[in-house]
Amino acid sequence: MSIVVLTGAGISAESGVATFRDADGLWEGHDVAQVATPEGFAADPNLVQRFYDERRASLASVEPNAAHLALAELEQELGDRLLVVTQNVDDLHERAGSKNVIHMHGQLRSVWCTACDARFKWDAPLVTNPPCPGCAVPNLRPDIVWFGEIPYQMDEIQQALLDADTFVSIGTSSEVYPAAGFVALASDVGARTLEINLHPSRMSRVYDEVRKGPATAVVREWVDEVLA
Repeated sequence: MSIVVLTGAGISAESGVATFRDADGLWEGHDVAQVATPEGFAADPNLVQRFYDERRASLASVEPNAAHLALAELEQELGDRLLVVTQNVDDLHERAGSKNVIHMHGQLRSVWCTACDARFKWDAPLVTNPPCPGCAVPNLRPDIVWFGEIPYQMDEIQQALLDADTFVSIGTSSEVYPAAGFVALASDVGARTLEINLHPSRMSRVYDEVRKGPATAVVREWVDEVLA
């Protein structure tokens, strides 16, 4: 058995993490174009750095929930036969115990030096424009994939989907590419597909099975079935 799980904002929302975008297009009161695009960063780097500094600091007030813990337990049984691909930039999967995780949109607790192209674990503020730990040039930015940038490790994700027996989407609408194409890729190679969401998404019709409800309950139930 080989399983690829895609997680989105819905799984972390149950831990109290704010979802990426509200219906009005704002992210915690900010226009997404201001804080989640290269152009926004170029126009006002201090605004963007402060925004992500606040998001990074807020991670200290949230904890992994039952869904994160269930996926970590599943990895203990399956090892590298389970891959979690997350659209979330928090570290709740890792704090729950998962190790085989790809953050396709980057991570809050990581920085990217645009001078030397190195990445570093990071918890301190960036608005003070600190030097890079590697090259000492003060060119650090949040290690976040913004609109217009290419998500991380797409080749690895695609290969995992081609090798998967099961694809599960948890807490995401999967309407935005490239994640929107994951279910079709998995289906094309014969994988069973399952959507777990609080409410059915517009993509629900393409899944073999849809389970409605909070991730904290439904993911736990699904993992128990897999481990039975």
